[in-house]
Amino acid sequence: MERQNAPLVSVVIPTYGRPEFLPDAVESVAEQTYSNVQLVVVDDHSPEPVEPVLADVDLGTLDWQCIRHAENKGANAARRTGIEATESDIVAFLDDDDYWESTLVERLVDAFDSGGPDVGAVAVGVRIVDGAGEQIGEMIPDYVGNITERILRGELQAATFSRFAVRRSVIDAAGYPDERFPSWQDKEWHIRLSQHCKYASVSEPLVVRRITGHGQITDDFEKKRDVSYELLVEKHSTLAASYGPECYQQFIGHLNTTLGFSALRNGYYRDAVVHLLRAVRYDPKRRSTYGYLALAVTGPISYPPARRIKQWLSGRTPSLSV
Repeated sequence: MERQNAPLVSVVIPTYGRPEFLPDAVESVAEQTYSNVQLVVVDDHSPEPVEPVLADVDLGTLDWQCIRHAENKGANAARRTGIEATESDIVAFLDDDDYWESTLVERLVDAFDSGGPDVGAVAVGVRIVDGAGEQIGEMIPDYVGNITERILRGELQAATFSRFAVRRSVIDAAGYPDERFPSWQDKEWHIRLSQHCKYASVSEPLVVRRITGHGQITDDFEKKRDVSYELLVEKHSTLAASYGPECYQQFIGHLNTTLGFSALRNGYYRDAVVHLLRAVRYDPKRRSTYGYLALAVTGPISYPPARRIKQWLSGRTPSLSV
């Protein structure tokens, strides 16, 4: 798409050891209908350098570069490297195992233009597929205006990095993604970003997210329990309390519901019960907690079949709000 005064959009792809997925991601950037795009791939010291993989992909006239870390530093460190390598007004992110529909960047820029200077971040919808490419879910964002309190209360699911773009001025104000977090990286950054801008949404599923189990950050329950949970409470519980005692209770309750579900999904049934009971104590009105708790108590007897049924149903659901 050609337009006058089109802002440059930088796309940062952090990657580590997933060369089988990376070509789809970079090709989806090259195929965008919006023309003023640059791509920065940050190789977080993969076992084998990824630049030869990129050299085999037809990227046309796309302006791109690949930066390789001298050692593995983690996804957020790679994102910071990518941000620092660009000077664009708008920065978007794409995980190496996801890919975009061709109009995504165009829709993002339209949303920034429509929202005006107060809109500093834009989220888009996602279509979720399994390893065979079959749709198992869809999420459409409801990010409008000031969203900090809604994220803290657990009323909004944090848009993953592949699903949003942010103005550089907001990054400058909020700071880079926190490299200490092994998980919940997106949620933590949204809490900070949202204190400096309003959000807007694109109500179309323009991101395709694969659920493959191949080294995905969200799979590591123990790091989420032992590191991310403690850090998130330490950094943002005071902010939650500033919105009132109910917001604080919901903040802690929702984190424990999420942690309990992660434990359940990974087979840590005893941990799931502990965290879900804690969630009930802090936030007894959150109905989903009770369903997860029932599955955790019965453990492997009920959870795997229930998960398969949920996936089958969600694949036929036209829209699931986030």
